[in-house]
Amino acid sequence: MYKHFFKRAIDLTVALLLVVILSPVLLLVTLLLTAVQGSAFFSQPRPGKHGRIFNITKFKSMTDEKGPDGELLPDADRLTRIGLFVRRTSLDEIPQLFNVIKGDMSLIGPRPLLVSYLPLYSEEQSKRHQVRPGITGWAQVNGRNAISWPRKLELDVYYVEHLNFILDVRIVLLTIKKIVLSEGISSETHVTMEHFKGN
Repeated sequence: MYKHFFKRAIDLTVALLLVVILSPVLLLVTLLLTAVQGSAFFSQPRPGKHGRIFNITKFKSMTDEKGPDGELLPDADRLTRIGLFVRRTSLDEIPQLFNVIKGDMSLIGPRPLLVSYLPLYSEEQSKRHQVRPGITGWAQVNGRNAISWPRKLELDVYYVEHLNFILDVRIVLLTIKKIVLSEGISSETHVTMEHFKGN
């Protein structure tokens, strides 16, 4: 009952309340990022439940600076001070509340990854798409970007197979802790997370 009805009802109610409460923060961050980086929002196609493609929206934490070869500079070179602050405090995730309201996402679930990763998952790993993707999830509170891809996907599948109200409450509490301590923001080799290359 929770998985098929109450979870969506809670998502919609909480997301709407948070948009109202956080509207001053949304406005301030939008103005600051626009002033420093030229634009505030980042939108990209991502696979949702059952692999259905939707456009995720986040606050932009990096510039679009390119090198002499016309390619984007490494993440570390494009990450601005305000962008780093927004990323460390997880403020970059706030615009995804609108994705939750639309029904593309849930507050809690496996993070929506790149569309290009879809053919790279094993049959077991593909189970992560049996539920709506989330703003935070079981993998995020167990290492976020600092754990390996196999471990991250294993945790995503665990969530899908054990989804319940108590687990969601636990994830919310652990997410608050992670945000306060700024844990797991980067992997050992990248500012964000290296690309998934399959098994």
